[in-house]
Amino acid sequence: MLKPVVNVMVKAARAGGGVLLRHMNKLDALNIVEKDRMDYASEVDGLAEEAVVKELRRAYPEYAVLGEEGGAQKGRGAALPSKPTWVIDPLDGTSNYLHGWPHWCVSIALVENGEPQHGVVFDPLRNELFTASRGSGAALNDRRIRVSERKELAGAMLVTGFPPRERVRAGAQLECVRELLRDAEDIRRTGSAALDLAYVACGRADAYFESGLQPWDIAAGALLVREAGGRVSDFRGAALSRLDVAEARGRQVVAGNVRIVDPLLRAIQTSGYLASFN
Repeated sequence: MLKPVVNVMVKAARAGGGVLLRHMNKLDALNIVEKDRMDYASEVDGLAEEAVVKELRRAYPEYAVLGEEGGAQKGRGAALPSKPTWVIDPLDGTSNYLHGWPHWCVSIALVENGEPQHGVVFDPLRNELFTASRGSGAALNDRRIRVSERKELAGAMLVTGFPPRERVRAGAQLECVRELLRDAEDIRRTGSAALDLAYVACGRADAYFESGLQPWDIAAGALLVREAGGRVSDFRGAALSRLDVAEARGRQVVAGNVRIVDPLLRAIQTSGYLASFN
């Protein structure tokens, strides 16, 4: 049974997902803004976030909000990050959505003292609902999920991303990919960090790595992986910094089961990819 706060999050995610589905056949009419080089947002992102925040604030008006579109917003009587914070990406995979590529989602996490306590990732197209609460496990459509049991990179299905703000390191990342493909079965680039992490949590992918990420990209997904028995770290193997504060440069993430993360980290480090961040 879902906790009451997660039920509210699910309702909010479905509200945001409904907005996104209703606008799918109107893509040509959307106003699109280039937030940064090759980094886009549309009016539907904002509409979806409004729908999500409306549902969350109806139940918890005192909580703060950190969203990709709305930035940091204080709740009633709240001062970031002193109170629980909703960390929201109303449309993770905006480029996919705008191109009609069917891989995007709504991501919501409730973060307290920098750590995600509850997380929801909702894929409206497949009606797949990933949920997790700290210490209570993770589920997909109410069925418990676990990370894969892959013990090494040999034969692994990996997922990564090539974020627009990180193209200066593309050469180092591609060298890392080349080294990984000596053993891994394949590497996917799907375009939605939240869904990538959800897929690691349910065993569809063995591991994931990417840089340049913000809390709204990963807060819910990171909790899913941990509650599904996996490990999440940065490229050095250290714990992630607090997930209720955005960072100018973003952050690095590696996620997978506890056995595969270490060889993936070694490849990131020995390939020279990690050194490109110094």
